[in-house]
Amino acid sequence: MLMSFVTVALHGFLRAQEDMPPDFGAPSGGPGLVGALVGGVFALVWLVVALVMVVSMWKIFTKAGEPGWAAIVPIYNLIVLLKIVGRPVWWILIFFVCSPVAMIIISLDLAKVFGKSTGFAVGLILLGPIFLPMLAFGDARYTAPPPAA
Repeated sequence: MLMSFVTVALHGFLRAQEDMPPDFGAPSGGPGLVGALVGGVFALVWLVVALVMVVSMWKIFTKAGEPGWAAIVPIYNLIVLLKIVGRPVWWILIFFVCSPVAMIIISLDLAKVFGKSTGFAVGLILLGPIFLPMLAFGDARYTAPPPAA
């Protein structure tokens, strides 16, 4: 995904170079330069948000007694997250079939195991980049879910 943003920004920059007259006397870079700047800023903001999410998941995993590095390993991070919230490993199949529904349920469970309300879970669902750092760096304490029957 990051590569697509970089590609769009680079394409806009190259287009700005093509649009310039031979004497380079144009008063502005044209729409291509503006597109490159907007794309670059957007890519930078996206990168910062992604970094905050990764760091937050790392901290949440360590709060739950799991290795923090598991947050950056694809698929394995879902398995560890399922373990943290007390769901069986076969739930990973639900992620592949219907990811939005699974993420809603996992968010509800994640808020619950950290002693947060359903309202906080709604915040995790709708405003994850804000509520995930609140969960990670706040005073929430992990309490293991009850064993499955």
